[in-house]
Amino acid sequence: MIKRIIYSEIKNHLNQKEISLIAGPRQAGKTTAMLQLKKELDESGEKTLLLNLDIEADRYFFDSQKSLISKIELEIGKNKGFVFIDEMQRKEDAGLFLKGIYDMNLPYKFIVSGSGSVELKAHIHESLAGRKRLFELNTISFEEFINFKTDYKYQDQLENFFQIEKEKTLELAKEYITFGGYPRVILAQTTLEKTKIIEEIYTSFVEKDLAYLLGIQKTEDLGRLLKIISSQIGKKPSLLIKLHHFIEMSAAKLPNHQPIILLI
Repeated sequence: MIKRIIYSEIKNHLNQKEISLIAGPRQAGKTTAMLQLKKELDESGEKTLLLNLDIEADRYFFDSQKSLISKIELEIGKNKGFVFIDEMQRKEDAGLFLKGIYDMNLPYKFIVSGSGSVELKAHIHESLAGRKRLFELNTISFEEFINFKTDYKYQDQLENFFQIEKEKTLELAKEYITFGGYPRVILAQTTLEKTKIIEEIYTSFVEKDLAYLLGIQKTEDLGRLLKIISSQIGKKPSLLIKLHHFIEMSAAKLPNHQPIILLI
């Protein structure tokens, strides 16, 4: 398992009443972190419950606050317990939903995760002001990558490792730059497998996160646009400026008239 630096911070926050809100990109390791936390709590004798809004059977319990509380009481009882909710961004008005439950002062600690940081912050982050602590769990950092690849042998002396093992460092840096920091990609054994996983993550991001956020129905056109933009990285921005102008002129055609902002 790849050790995450932020994991200990999230674990230490389990003793706080505030909701632990874990946000970050899809497949960055949020569910894995929650499962590990749950496992450790179970092993220590604590009562836990995990619900995932990507699972149809679990979504039923989020029809109302009363339904969710009834489910929690059934599984945990009316005393102290830990409730994990994965993919909370799937719930409409998720922030207000959680705010209402938190304000009931129930004996449960909530650990909530959500993909798509922009949308999550817009709909949940503000509603839970003063009631949560936000943990940004991004893809694997280079430090985490190096530690994993070296079996954590040099985790307390990475600077010395970089100075002494320059060729090994360069080799690992090339791998990290080429394939990025998604956990599944790092754990894959072959180049072909890594490539397929990257394609899957890209498709999932475009079709489920970006297209939903911008209200775009023709995801294939969005995919082509992203490829054009990526091909211009490091070049003169003339084409990007034209694209920016074209998008602004076309924004009114999008559902709900949602504008696209292209940062150059």
